[in-house]
Amino acid sequence: MSDKVLITGGAGFIGSNYVEYVLENWEDEIFVLDKLTYAGNLKNLEAVSDKITFIKGDICDVEFIQNLFKKYQFQKVVHFAAESHVDNSISGPSEFIHTNIVGTFNLLQSAYKTWMSGPNDIKTEFKNARFLHISTDEVYGTLGETGLFTEETPYAPNSPYSASKASSDFIVRSYFHTYGMPVVTTNCSNNYGPNQHKEKLIPTIIRKAISGEAIPIYGDGKNVRDWLYVMDHCSGIYLALEDGKLGETYNIGGRNERENLYIANVICEFLDEMLPKKTSYKEQITFVKDRPGHDFRYAIDASKIEEELSWKAKENFETGIQKTIAWYLENRDRL
Repeated sequence: MSDKVLITGGAGFIGSNYVEYVLENWEDEIFVLDKLTYAGNLKNLEAVSDKITFIKGDICDVEFIQNLFKKYQFQKVVHFAAESHVDNSISGPSEFIHTNIVGTFNLLQSAYKTWMSGPNDIKTEFKNARFLHISTDEVYGTLGETGLFTEETPYAPNSPYSASKASSDFIVRSYFHTYGMPVVTTNCSNNYGPNQHKEKLIPTIIRKAISGEAIPIYGDGKNVRDWLYVMDHCSGIYLALEDGKLGETYNIGGRNERENLYIANVICEFLDEMLPKKTSYKEQITFVKDRPGHDFRYAIDASKIEEELSWKAKENFETGIQKTIAWYLENRDRL
């Protein structure tokens, strides 16, 4: 018997890839909720539009969310919906506080009222209910040149974005410990792949390169990120949703640490082969003033999900980025 699964933020980058991943592999009835802000795009769901129920709405609208749960009686929630661009959180933090904290609370409270009669008393018809909360490695702050984030790393968020996500993680945790809510949290490293919004690093590099503009790299380009191909992330999310231990956190990372300057150089090298021009795209790389509070390095230890749930990333950065560049060259309207 299939479950009714609510996927919030499902018209966004990771959410839309997850919708596609689930529909390819399982029989669940999928409901996609998205506000369709600048980060959500119905084009991301075109290929599967006849297989889902799409609902336009805002997770911050408490009455709307309550009515949605009453109407559809969702058995599972996969919560992607969030404001996520760090630069935007620096210039306009209030939207991040509202969406990432209040929105998450609204979803949790509606799920709690639907699934449970009271604390630690789950209704029989919802005994297999699950709430999967998608978070970020940025809640852990920054690393020096060595070490990895684990599930036990103390939280130390450094931007309004990461602070708002850390807050939402704690609210999810509290619903498990106070009410016995069936929740699981995942914290992921930097994602890349098809459907990513053009404001993010990798689409920006590709767009600037093929348009002949300067390719902007913050500071000296030495900041390090652990990169995760989006479909590898989706497989980890599904495993955590179905088989993860309730109340637990699972870190999902690609074990692909790369400096930002290396990212730009590799993309330029692939473009030199895939879309050659007279000079190398590398000549367009330009260093710009670093952003405030720019974390030096993120890197995730994914041992827990690898060992407990037998998850493994299939792509390394070089194979995943080649697929990603090819997709953007075929879908230039998305840049």
